[in-house]
Amino acid sequence: MNIFEQKSRFGEYGRTGVLHTRAGDVLTPTFMPDGTRGAVKGLTPQQVVDTGVGVVLANTYHLHLQPGEAVIKELGGLHAFANRKGPMLTDSGGFQVFSLGEHVKITEEGVHFKDPKTGDKRFISPEKSMQIQLDLGADMIVAFDHLIGLGDETETEVKDAFDRTHRWLERCIVEFKRLTKDMDEAERPLLFGVVQGGLNLKLRKKSLEIVQESEVDGIAIGGLSVGETRAEMETVLKALAPLYRDDRPRFLLGVGTPEDLKIAVENGIDMLDCVLPTRNARHATVWTSKTCDAPSCQTAELSALKELEANSVVETSGTQSSYQVYDSFRASVSPSSSSSRKSYRAKGKNNQTIENHSTPSNELICSQCGDLLSEKIHLTNER
Repeated sequence: MNIFEQKSRFGEYGRTGVLHTRAGDVLTPTFMPDGTRGAVKGLTPQQVVDTGVGVVLANTYHLHLQPGEAVIKELGGLHAFANRKGPMLTDSGGFQVFSLGEHVKITEEGVHFKDPKTGDKRFISPEKSMQIQLDLGADMIVAFDHLIGLGDETETEVKDAFDRTHRWLERCIVEFKRLTKDMDEAERPLLFGVVQGGLNLKLRKKSLEIVQESEVDGIAIGGLSVGETRAEMETVLKALAPLYRDDRPRFLLGVGTPEDLKIAVENGIDMLDCVLPTRNARHATVWTSKTCDAPSCQTAELSALKELEANSVVETSGTQSSYQVYDSFRASVSPSSSSSRKSYRAKGKNNQTIENHSTPSNELICSQCGDLLSEKIHLTNER
């Protein structure tokens, strides 16, 4: 099966294409909202579809802990559980496991950790990660890798994680083949191998070479957006950009600000995921633009929006922020459609101070959203 078709190029390394999955085709570049437990917080399944989302990402670690892959499988799989017909992707669970810090013990076999809620001992290996993701029923899955942060880690620690990631990839591939051996090519999920190496460009390039030579369907870039600067992330992406094969999708894990999306797609990335649009909205921060076509921009009256409490603002702004993520993609692949974005904090409970997170050069736009923003910022200045 021809998994990825490159359709056009823009800039030096950017491209558009079509990713073929068993649940349908996905136009790329695409942003994948994180539905941690299968559902994107603050949005109904239909609202997710309406924003233009091609893929929803679900989190293996959280679903494994609750309700468990066996329960989801019995219910008909992730699509039935999430009430979604379109493509779904699960990550390996590695990021969340390694983020537990001192509660994690890493061995060559896998990772031992405690359930944060119950204290029960848990274990995830490369094989177990494949088993969980196949039981969940995702259309795309990610190999289990050894994530390392960008704090005080030594070169030796980075190299050890780099080597273990590739040994684990081999085990993931063996287990994936075993689990899918009876599936037709068109029925099986796609497997992504993970590129690691920290900020060491030599290791990053070698990791990409190893993953691309492996029997995987897609390339995932891991270990970024974990504490490095935007410039450091861009340096890594620029180093990898000329080395990608054209016939495989490229997925940058855990990156999602509008600025980062632009950097990523200009350097050849096809897929990105992040919690930011809906997480920010749940904390009363939204993105807006001069081409805002979210329901809150198109249908809400200013007088009504002004009176919304924080939780109500979140309900409308979750969809609005998701629309603006896609607007940033339109701007990336078609410079003529670029737009100004503005982020702001809406009115909080008990009339607490309203923060303005916008940049001075951004324009206020959209008769409703623009007026609302002007008034909110004006109130902030008065206080």
